[in-house]
Amino acid sequence: MRPVNVARQHGLSPQTVRNYEDAGIIPPAHRSRSGYRDYTAAHAAGLTAHLALVPAFGHAMARRIMRAVTGGHLDEALEHIDAGHALLARDRNTLRTVEAALPHLAATAPNTATAPRAPYGIGELAHHLGVNPATLRAWERAGVLSPRRDPRTKHRQYLALDVRDAELAHLLRRGGQPLATVATVLGQLRDAGSLTALTGALEEWRRDLRSRGTAQLYAASRLSAYLDALARSAD
Repeated sequence: MRPVNVARQHGLSPQTVRNYEDAGIIPPAHRSRSGYRDYTAAHAAGLTAHLALVPAFGHAMARRIMRAVTGGHLDEALEHIDAGHALLARDRNTLRTVEAALPHLAATAPNTATAPRAPYGIGELAHHLGVNPATLRAWERAGVLSPRRDPRTKHRQYLALDVRDAELAHLLRRGGQPLATVATVLGQLRDAGSLTALTGALEEWRRDLRSRGTAQLYAASRLSAYLDALARSAD
């Protein structure tokens, strides 16, 4: 196949195909006597595999996987794929953790409009929660809380949302959740802005994880086909 034909087959420009070849994503093209590139079924399978890997693992990881396969380093490619699967599994666990905490948060979430006065000092917030100031400092080190500092005294100041986070953290800790889990839940809540927004964000996140998972399944089949094509071309 000529570059324009294989490019059109994959919705790419001929220059993009040449760039992929130069980057080691697909093997070097065969050259005709006049010096023109000729691509084979193995090249076409490689382009298909690469395009399938991008939505499954991202551009950078797809490039690393393809360069390893094309270069004959299958174990390295499999390690990259394993890392992508592990990342997806970690994200799923995080999603489950946050979703499991949602009913407790919704049932006891403080109303910031009627929350006690703020800002609190660390001693005042500790007294409000019935914990030691050292506990609040430990939560801060774990990423559960992130109070601002008074620019003059450098003392911690806990605003209304900080008080909310501290009360929710206290609730989750009483429920036996480890600090790492509490930090994850509250980080997601802060990013979303509210429990309602967090619920919507989690559903969107679930759809994204499902899409990545199915993309990884499809990419595995296309990569397997590319390996078969490489083996046939070597015979």
